[in-house]
Amino acid sequence: MVRLLEKRQRTGSVLTFFAIATFSLHILVLFLFLLQGLNIRQLSLRKPPNFVQLINGKPVANIDDLAREPEAIRQFISKTMISMFSWSGTLPPQTIEEVASPKSDLGIVINTPQGGSQKISTSSWVASFALSEDFRKGFLSTVAEMTPPEVFSENPNQAMTSQLVIKRVYPPKQIAPGKWEVGMVADLVQRNRVGGAKLITPFNKDFLVRAADYFANPQADNSTDLQKAIYSVRADRLEIYEIRNLCLLDDYNPNEDKSKQCGTGQTSDSFIR
Repeated sequence: MVRLLEKRQRTGSVLTFFAIATFSLHILVLFLFLLQGLNIRQLSLRKPPNFVQLINGKPVANIDDLAREPEAIRQFISKTMISMFSWSGTLPPQTIEEVASPKSDLGIVINTPQGGSQKISTSSWVASFALSEDFRKGFLSTVAEMTPPEVFSENPNQAMTSQLVIKRVYPPKQIAPGKWEVGMVADLVQRNRVGGAKLITPFNKDFLVRAADYFANPQADNSTDLQKAIYSVRADRLEIYEIRNLCLLDDYNPNEDKSKQCGTGQTSDSFIR
């Protein structure tokens, strides 16, 4: 009888130990699942890595999320402003047929500060997505005021075109982590399609640029040409958040105070947020 009780006690001890070990193992597995879930969530929230293109054309990951190459910033400014102020009255060709016979640009209607509305070119509207959202609306109103209605005229004797001729884009000056100041000297050339009469307006500006996030188009296969163009603009991971007038008295020096260089009467606030 005593041996039977001892045998039952040993069996009970083994079962108890096995139950405790199994329970501990389940707790450990649950902890590992939770840890893995947290890691996956952090990966889903992580920003896409920035890439720097080397001279040989190979892209490498950039560890600093706010770093941008100076030449990339200059090209971003040039490309954005050329698209913003090049008005041809036609849409960019999407097919070989449209190269010979481009479609007419019907324009995008924008509200002006005076309460009216005017058209801007489709290329200007697409390029405006390179601006920060809080600056974009006011800037588009200014571009609408600058855009002659003759750009969209079907009458060849009245139609006008515009082209931004860039003379120089100065090296970016970093003013804060992920923020730069870039000066540009250019002319805005507007001319009649017939006769060639043209009007040249100086376009000398200081651009404040900052690094921006970018997320790829989730429906790239089903996107329209306009949507693809907008996503391509944001793919530079940069945005313009302010534009100021640039005064050229001698040589451009971004370290100097522009308010000391130029009198208040010599500058216009049309581009200043």
